[in-house]
Amino acid sequence: MHLSTLDILILFAFIGYAIWSGWQSKGVASKNLEEYFLAGRSLPGWKAGISMAATQFSADTPLLVAGLIATAGIFSLWRLWIYALSFLLMGFLLAASWRRAKVLTDAELTELRYGDKPAAVLRGTKAIYLGTIFNCTVLAMVLKAATGVAEPFLVWDQWLPSFMFDPMVSLVQSLGLTLTLSPEGVGDLSMWVRSANNLISILAIVTVTAFYSTTGGLRSVVNTDVVQFFIMMAGTAAFAWMVADHVGGFGAIPERIQAVFAAGGPGGITSDQILAFTPSHAKDVTIFVLLAFAIQWLAQMNADGTGYLAQRSMACRTDHDAKQAAIVFTIAQVFFRSLLWLPIGLGLLLLFPPDLSLDMGVLKADREASFVRGMAELLPSGVKGLMLTGMLAALASTVDTHLNWGASYWTNDIYKRFFCRHILKREPSDRSLVWVARGSNFLILAIALFIMTRLNSIQEAWQISLLMGAGVGVFLVLRWLWWRVNAWGEIACILTSLVMAPVLITTIPVEQDAIRLLIATAVATLIGIVVSYAVGPEKMVTLQHFYQNAHPPGFWKPVAQSLGEENPNASFYRFARGISAVVVCSFSIFCLLVAVGTWLCHSPAPTWFPWWGAWIALLFVVGIALIPVWWRLGFIEPVKAHSLTQGLALNPNA
Repeated sequence: MHLSTLDILILFAFIGYAIWSGWQSKGVASKNLEEYFLAGRSLPGWKAGISMAATQFSADTPLLVAGLIATAGIFSLWRLWIYALSFLLMGFLLAASWRRAKVLTDAELTELRYGDKPAAVLRGTKAIYLGTIFNCTVLAMVLKAATGVAEPFLVWDQWLPSFMFDPMVSLVQSLGLTLTLSPEGVGDLSMWVRSANNLISILAIVTVTAFYSTTGGLRSVVNTDVVQFFIMMAGTAAFAWMVADHVGGFGAIPERIQAVFAAGGPGGITSDQILAFTPSHAKDVTIFVLLAFAIQWLAQMNADGTGYLAQRSMACRTDHDAKQAAIVFTIAQVFFRSLLWLPIGLGLLLLFPPDLSLDMGVLKADREASFVRGMAELLPSGVKGLMLTGMLAALASTVDTHLNWGASYWTNDIYKRFFCRHILKREPSDRSLVWVARGSNFLILAIALFIMTRLNSIQEAWQISLLMGAGVGVFLVLRWLWWRVNAWGEIACILTSLVMAPVLITTIPVEQDAIRLLIATAVATLIGIVVSYAVGPEKMVTLQHFYQNAHPPGFWKPVAQSLGEENPNASFYRFARGISAVVVCSFSIFCLLVAVGTWLCHSPAPTWFPWWGAWIALLFVVGIALIPVWWRLGFIEPVKAHSLTQGLALNPNA
């Protein structure tokens, strides 16, 4: 498990690049918040898209995937793949409106979309909820995964003298910090040694990350993300090749899965259930599970791009680049990345057979840890360094984004909007705001580290984060599409999700997490709509101002008519064209994913279409044939719509 000199050199080369990138961007990032948080709105689409994919290519995700494949089968990964719908919804339908709104954060958007005191209350609520509670929980989940990645490789107890290392052991022991995914008992000294090792590793990683993130702002974050993504893809491809080679080739993986797990594997899952892409062969699929899969992308906090996805869209230089970013992100994230993880997850199940006597919770953690064990035991020198660098860089890319994103709320929506304007009664300087943003990074990091020590499993934390955002996503999309919703409805959604999450976690077992999600989504959305109707719509002057600035798609005819627009149905046409592009593009990508994945893993065809070869061919042909359709819908505007767009650009107040 020791690292060679070559491995260490690869790791330090990336660290050097990250520090250099932050320092190089320091000057321009220090000018103002738009340069610091949005890179001066200058990002090309491909770079913004790769940055999004790098952020989602976090260190915890491959561990999560390995655990899901082993305990629930390939079909369970649809809980990750279905998010392609929200990525594409943001790109084809909402990215242009995000850019036109000219806001710095999604919390700031609330005061453009809604009016008066309720909007200010909502802006402050979202800044605290998204920027602190939700953001720090997700960040803690990522840092928790870092302990599993770093532990086998970064052995500080062997590298540091005792006078430097022993105080760290005493610290974790006195605080009771068991920072390891596989503790051996409270009184076991090796547990505290491993925890001390992991604490030092995390502090080292976040120190480097915080340096380039705080100095260079979003520019350095994106530049580092791009390098990280390609390192991780190269390392993952090499890892997949090595795993397949140890099993006997890619073709041998599904054959051995069929032989070894025909009678049952972890949790009683059979070989067909492990390999299934479709629900007809998947394990424990009910109507509630399918409904949860179908709405999960819409129920979560990022349904309309809220957060770092909207931040990347707003940082793009044109509307075309913002759309392009969503396409690049989706293809890199859902298609290429997933296809590399499938043989790894299946191969590790064969190379490190699971202990079927373990409790399911322990078994999930064990399967998550098998990904790192495979890196340590299967990869040769050089490849191990590449993969470790990729994993730690993936961690850094997620940490830097969440720090930058969270700091934008604290600086723009709490310090500037409320503290300076309402308490100090003055406008802060651009320079002072940038320094507040830099300081906010460290406070957010401290909160996340505290939460991390209270997490047990990555899957557990992931499910909690889903529940915390359940229901809010539907309303976030509605605020763009429908003039009738208001600030109090959105506040009601957020508060309902916060109240319901702990109740559902304690009353409904984790095995029924699909029911949890459905209940949370239905109740929060219903309450939000009821409150909106009870209070009434926003003032027409507020809606007109938002419509003129953002030109949102959807059902805005009354507002357009009040402005005297020649074509009051233009917003609906934008909606119809955008949503069509989302549906066709997602179906195209999903067809290609299932076609290639089924061929690669020799997954069974659905029971209603038993011809395996024809199933793959059909999916592949449909997926390819739909590409020009969604491209035309998403990127080639009709002449009439183009003329309207030009008119709006020439006269934005029309």
